[in-house]
Amino acid sequence: MRALVAGAAGFLGSHLCDRLRRDGIDVLGLDNLYTGSRDNIAHLEADPHFSFFEHDITRPIDAAAAGALDVIFNMACPAAPLTYRRDPLVTLETNYVGVRNLLELARAKGAAMLQASTSEVYGDPTVHPQVETYWGNVNCFGERSCYDEGKRIAETLMLEYARRYGVRIKIVRIFNTYGPRMDPEDGRIIATFIVQALRDEPITIFGDGTQTRSFCYVDDLVDGLVRMAASEPAFTGPVNLGNPNEFTVLEAARIIKEMTGSNSATVFKALPSDDPKKRKPDISLAESKLGWRPRVPIEQGVARTIEYFRGVIG
Repeated sequence: MRALVAGAAGFLGSHLCDRLRRDGIDVLGLDNLYTGSRDNIAHLEADPHFSFFEHDITRPIDAAAAGALDVIFNMACPAAPLTYRRDPLVTLETNYVGVRNLLELARAKGAAMLQASTSEVYGDPTVHPQVETYWGNVNCFGERSCYDEGKRIAETLMLEYARRYGVRIKIVRIFNTYGPRMDPEDGRIIATFIVQALRDEPITIFGDGTQTRSFCYVDDLVDGLVRMAASEPAFTGPVNLGNPNEFTVLEAARIIKEMTGSNSATVFKALPSDDPKKRKPDISLAESKLGWRPRVPIEQGVARTIEYFRGVIG
C-alpha cells in the first residue's frame, strides 16, 4: 500500500507517518510547514519508503507526480487557537480549497480519503458527552469560527464528493490529543502547562478552571486513524476519536505540577470567547465499529510528554 499524508510534518501527521511505516506502508508526506516542522520527520528522511514534498494543499496537486495512492490522510490544518487564528483566511482556505484539492486527487487516483475533523464542530455543546448525531452549537461569527466552520464545511465537501463522484471517504472527529512533538508555543493546554511548570513560570488558567477537557495520548489517537482507514467501505463516519475520561482544567494543572515537581503558581485570566465549557466524546461508535478504545492512562502519557519537553526546552 501507499499513503499520502497531508500535514506530515505536524504533531499528529508525523506520528501517523511513523505508524504507517511501522505497518509497512509506503508514505508520501506533504506539508507547507506553516505550523509543521521538518524536525518532526527528520528521522524518516533516510527511509527509502518515505518521501516528502513541501507543498501547500491550497495549490493544485500534480496527480502524475504523486504516483500511485491507495489512501489519503488529510491532517493539514492549523489546529490550535493561537495558530488557526493567526490568519483566519488561511485556515478557511485550507479547509475548503485544500480539502477539495485532496478530494480531486483521491478521485483521480481512485484512492480513499480520511479527513481529520475535530470536536470543535460541536462548538460549546449543549449535549454531553458529545455524540456524532449532535449538530453542534457553533458561533459562526466568533473568533474561533474560521476553524469550527472550516472543519464543518470540510465534512460537507467530503460527503458531496462521495455522493457525486463515489469517492471513498472516512471522517474522524478528533478530541484533545497530546504527546511528544507538540509545539510548546501553540497554546494547547497540556503543552502549555508542561512548559510553564518546567520553567517554574505561573500556570495560566483561563476562566475559573472548572471547564472540562478529555485528553487522548497521540499513540492511541493514531491507532484510531489507522483502524478507521482500514474499516469497511460502507462505514464513512463521522466517528469520534478521543479519551472519554474527563478532567477539569484545574485537575490537569494539578497533575502536571505534581509530575514535574514544579513550584509554579497558578494565575487566572479571562476565558476567551466561545471557549467550550465541557468537552467529552461518546466513543460508543468507535468501540463498536473499529474495536477502538484509548489504552494509555494520562499519567503515563503525560510522563512521556514531560520527558520530550525537557529535551526541547533544555
